[in-house]
Amino acid sequence: MQLFIYSDLDSQGQRYLEENLPQGVIPYFSNGSSEEENKGAFTQTEVIFGNPPSSWFSLDNSALKFWQLDSAGFDQYQQLQVNAIVSNMGDFFAEACAETMVAGILAFYRGLPELMRIQQKSEWKGKAVRFTLERLGQKSAIVLGAGTIGKAVKRMLEGFGTEVKMMARTNPAAHIHSSEELFQLLPLTDLVINTLPGNLDRYVSAEFLEQMKKGSLYANVGRGNTTDEEALIAALKSGHLAGAVLDVTQVEPLPKESPLWGLENVILTQHTGGGQAQETQGKIDRFLSNLQHYISGQQVADQITLGQGY
Repeated sequence: MQLFIYSDLDSQGQRYLEENLPQGVIPYFSNGSSEEENKGAFTQTEVIFGNPPSSWFSLDNSALKFWQLDSAGFDQYQQLQVNAIVSNMGDFFAEACAETMVAGILAFYRGLPELMRIQQKSEWKGKAVRFTLERLGQKSAIVLGAGTIGKAVKRMLEGFGTEVKMMARTNPAAHIHSSEELFQLLPLTDLVINTLPGNLDRYVSAEFLEQMKKGSLYANVGRGNTTDEEALIAALKSGHLAGAVLDVTQVEPLPKESPLWGLENVILTQHTGGGQAQETQGKIDRFLSNLQHYISGQQVADQITLGQGY
């Protein structure tokens, strides 16, 4: 069985994968080969692990039977028609992404950005800062999206005592199912956390941001294009929003000229939200488990429909 690997694995990760592959599986690692060589191997493979360029799927890849993405999101492949079993990483990144968002939100409410700035200046202003601090447990929140990340965010926030509602058009786990209902609640809500997929371009529009409660916080761990970034910057500069925690931006890496770099009420986590020390091994282990299921004819976990984009 031919296995094509298009994943950012270092030598240790490659060795770990090779050592744990079932007998008879022949791996081909794309890094270190030319694009033409990679395309040739791609068209001959039965199994893919990773996220190859979407344009490659215009090639004849009729041998493909199982494709395991190494990401949770897959909106870049939404237009593809693939005659194979396709799986993503499921909830692998959900807990880490949720922890990053909650950490950033807590940092704002407990004054950590300001305390770190004055620490660098060797200034003691504790008493002045003390009476500006707020409690996460006294806040209300709306989570945009009710997938694995959204549910993890909700669970963590509720652990602090936050009142949380989720927004999703069709997911029965959500509390809000329409934009009309959402816009009625935004002026009453302290915190909005975006976990939306990339097929919802500029869902958080200028109008959306205007409806948010003055002094509220915005956090995004979904996709950068789901937010009107110019409108967000304007809302942060004007003080309409108290701050933002952004794991994703419209362009990545964020251009040096972006105003987001210089705004003191912005925390940029640079798309590290899902990161964890054992990330590479964890992704490989998920793939190996699914590969065993595929080989034995069992149900493969975390199967997705590419056309949904999430």
